[in-house]
Amino acid sequence: MTTRVALVTGAAGGIGSATVTHLAGQGYAVVGVDLRDAATSESVAHVVGDVRDRAVLDRAVATAVDRWGRLDAAVAAAAVIDGGQPLWEAPEEQLTELLDVDVRGVWNTAAAAVPAMLDGPDPSGCRFVAVASAAGTHGLFHLAAYSAAKHAVVGLVKGLAADLVATGVTAVAVSPGSTRTAMLDATAELYGVPDPVVFTSNQLLRRVLEPAEVAATIAFCCSVDGGLLNGSVVHADGGFRP
Repeated sequence: MTTRVALVTGAAGGIGSATVTHLAGQGYAVVGVDLRDAATSESVAHVVGDVRDRAVLDRAVATAVDRWGRLDAAVAAAAVIDGGQPLWEAPEEQLTELLDVDVRGVWNTAAAAVPAMLDGPDPSGCRFVAVASAAGTHGLFHLAAYSAAKHAVVGLVKGLAADLVATGVTAVAVSPGSTRTAMLDATAELYGVPDPVVFTSNQLLRRVLEPAEVAATIAFCCSVDGGLLNGSVVHADGGFRP
């Protein structure tokens, strides 16, 4: 059986790290990208760098192709969050950073990864997955810039899916709800609440999601069987209601 190869950004923590673990457990070879270093193995390589730098993503894709001869899936999971005030009080730098990391990072990942997927050997099984957010569908209180960025991720994926028409390569966005990550802790800090468990009141499951659960959804989107999700937003959010 041919080994499928995936690229995952934000690979050193949270949902990205869980996705690397899940894909590797399914037999994928994985190249992770993150600002921080991470463990490697025979089937997992890691590139340290910033997703705002296109050259970092080009290097990661080259690592996958040089080492394993192909790229079948790319998961753009790297992101940051900022906010805590109404739009008219938010500093311009907040919007700039969120667009640069959360949107440009996805753009750079797609721009680097998609040509390698189209080169084959099997474009019909290739998948691009961007991690959006419940904020990519809803407007969240005091998170206008973050909501704008995640809405942009959804739009980027839909545009990419349209560009990929009839190639076999597909694109999908996965929108998690409140997941047990450092970003959720940062969100709680922005809201001035001591425990992010309070966010579970917005999810019909009434609990915080685990990164491994979201990673399992992402892994399905990366699979050959996930092709029908092309151009869609998969709401892996436990029934989020703002």
